[in-house]
Amino acid sequence: MKTAYYNGLIYTGTLPLQQAFLVENDVFTAVGSDPEILAMHADKHIDLHKKFVCAGFNDSHMHLLNLGQALNVAPLDRYTSSLKDMLDCLKQMSPGRGGWIVGRGWNQDFFTDVSRMPNRWDLDTVSTEYPVCAIRACGHALTVNSKALELLEITSNLVQPKGGQIVMENGVPNGIFFDNAMDFVYAAIPVPDKEEVKNMLRAACHMLNSYGITSCQSDDFCVFQNLPWQVIHDAYQELEETGELTVRIYEQANFTSLPALKEYVQAGNKTGTGTALFRVGPLKMLGDGALGARTAYLSQPYADESTTVGLSVFTPEAFDALIGYANENDMQVAVHCIGDACLDLVLNSIEKALAAKPRQDHRHGIVHCQITRPDQLERICQNNLHVYAQTIFLDYDIHIVEQRVGKELSETSYCWKHLMKNGATVSNGSDCPVELPDVMAGIQCAVTRRDLKGNGPYLPQESFTVQEALDSYTKMGAYASFEETIKGQILPGMLADFVILGDNPFGTASASIKDIPILETYLGGNRVYRR
Repeated sequence: MKTAYYNGLIYTGTLPLQQAFLVENDVFTAVGSDPEILAMHADKHIDLHKKFVCAGFNDSHMHLLNLGQALNVAPLDRYTSSLKDMLDCLKQMSPGRGGWIVGRGWNQDFFTDVSRMPNRWDLDTVSTEYPVCAIRACGHALTVNSKALELLEITSNLVQPKGGQIVMENGVPNGIFFDNAMDFVYAAIPVPDKEEVKNMLRAACHMLNSYGITSCQSDDFCVFQNLPWQVIHDAYQELEETGELTVRIYEQANFTSLPALKEYVQAGNKTGTGTALFRVGPLKMLGDGALGARTAYLSQPYADESTTVGLSVFTPEAFDALIGYANENDMQVAVHCIGDACLDLVLNSIEKALAAKPRQDHRHGIVHCQITRPDQLERICQNNLHVYAQTIFLDYDIHIVEQRVGKELSETSYCWKHLMKNGATVSNGSDCPVELPDVMAGIQCAVTRRDLKGNGPYLPQESFTVQEALDSYTKMGAYASFEETIKGQILPGMLADFVILGDNPFGTASASIKDIPILETYLGGNRVYRR
């Protein structure tokens, strides 16, 4: 069936705006003026009433399954104005799988009653009968109560894990775990079965559709420590077979050991294999921690905590082995790097891998790419790397970046516009559930370089234009997944994924872009969300 959409403001991926387009089956077949499209004798005509339409949004780095899990635990992000509020929220939760009480989303920087992270004794006020786990918003720190420490058999005589830390206070563990140490906790919580995984993915996809998102690049295999990747892989494929997958998935396959990665590749999984709805993406690695938790790996001590430089999750040798194997086997690589010391390690490994096996169009990438030095920005461009930015991070990070890393380093960080101007490719995302997958808020932060309340700007010379911001969530996301010839723009032959907005972002005040509503979302010409 041919459907004509007319009387709209259509951003095709280039300016000027067009008026109308034609969809047949699941692709765009024509774009142009109202008279041109209406003359094509469509079976159905839809008046857009001068609404703005663009390609469906692509969140180029997030954690879809983790979002689905977060929708089933205590929503601490809504109760993080104080430690008391956070604890009161947890007290309302009933025990879940394995009797654990779990919540996610706290941020100690927002607490007004204390100026520290929650500890075991705080969580003991929630329960001494059930184990309690409260995960920080960034996902790089968590706190458990004394009952959980008892179940985990964590005592004073512990050996600290590589790439992580169990925090001690007066000679005893205080319940706070960082990065790799969190694996001890996650391993103790029973994993969901495949049907539960599918329910989580259904709920998460529905939420993404409500934000206009039709594609995401998702890191899912590390969410549940004891759940084989095959279960998640099969869950996606079954949702696709039953027509329930309403977001196109590019799986950022997270593996932490070379044998596990080899098993995955030897099972026939390489970048690009799959379908238009579920496709294998890059090897994803988590290189270091987070700035807010002071676990991002820096080349110098934290300006506000001189006893630490953060944590590297992998040794240089492990980076070399995993990145080298992926590159040798024609896999793309995407590595989480927030601190500049982590970025040094990753750039070194990528350069070694490309020297051993040169590739013209590898599209290896840096996820986040936050704390950077000028020499590193130059190396990113020289190596033709892709950058997976999260401009929504500016909403929080502009308040802590100089405090954490010092003035000099803060002035060369979050420099995504500089990278674009010097030849690097940059897409956008949310790192959800670290942040909400709110594309319009991310576009506003990209354009204003301010937080969503208007504070700032931080490095205003790094501001995106509205067009650059839209492209970072559409055609550049498609580029990141080698899919720029099939999606990301409203052009003949492209998949008919599009979103209808309540206002035209090109004509909206920059401080109000976040308020533009998502009216409808379409995947392959089928409506998957209506406001």
